[in-house]
Amino acid sequence: MQALDELSQNLHTLLGRYAALQQENAALREDIEKQRQELIRTHSELLELQQKNRRMALAGAMSSAETAEDATKRINALIAQVDRAISALRR
Repeated sequence: MQALDELSQNLHTLLGRYAALQQENAALREDIEKQRQELIRTHSELLELQQKNRRMALAGAMSSAETAEDATKRINALIAQVDRAISALRR
């Protein structure tokens, strides 16, 4: 009789552990799915940023001459303004 009680108790313990492992397994599967979705989203974002980077690099290469010329003009205009301000302060 004692062996039967011990077997029953062991079976009960085993079933409890099995249920706990099933819950843990379900939680881990859910976590894996969330991580997979995050990976997909991040990969998609990476592809978009790579495309944007290529477009910006292409646009920059196409307009670099214009940009340099415009920058030179702006710098010269700022220098002229500074010169005028210095002249006004000397008066």
